[in-house]
Amino acid sequence: MSAVEGFRVAVGSSEAEHRVKGSRFVAVASPISNLPTAADARDAERRRFHDATHHVYAALLRDGDRRFDDDGEPAGTAGRPILAAIERAGLVDVVVIVTRYYGGTKLGAGGLARAYAAAADLALERVPDRVVVPGRRIVLRYPYGDTGAVARSAEAVGAVRLNERYGDQAELEVAVPESLVVRLRVEVADATAGRTEFAELPGEMLLPVDT
Repeated sequence: MSAVEGFRVAVGSSEAEHRVKGSRFVAVASPISNLPTAADARDAERRRFHDATHHVYAALLRDGDRRFDDDGEPAGTAGRPILAAIERAGLVDVVVIVTRYYGGTKLGAGGLARAYAAAADLALERVPDRVVVPGRRIVLRYPYGDTGAVARSAEAVGAVRLNERYGDQAELEVAVPESLVVRLRVEVADATAGRTEFAELPGEMLLPVDT
């Protein structure tokens, strides 16, 4: 699958802290699947740090959807710098929440933006990530005599074996990058002279790209 272009997603969470002139900025980066999930993650941090001054967040999805919120900080000094940090990191399907404890000294608009960005950068540097591609689950049903041909066809497109079942016919469930679904269909049809049933299951899964 190394020839298939992918994108980087967070596969775990991380936390980092940045301090400036007494103010404390606690950043958490986590994977998300949609924007409501990002808002839920911010609410969780608000409950965890209930006595903090601000809970700012930004989120970016792989389809380009994004959201950020300054949570009372001056416009452009908090949520947008966090979003810029996510874009610099090259990650998608991720949210970063930065909680601020005010330290008594005003940082100014520029100082505030730099502090939020620095905290986000630290969390994003530590978050575990993986390069993935959108994938589809395929079920192949075929006569037992075609087992070798089907296996070679699946291997040729880098399909990942998920399950095997045996009854009147053999059945192999695989995951394959969605960009290679048509190629797999052609490969197995040619290799088995059309004797293989090809069923694409609903839903998407993310497949790691070999590096």
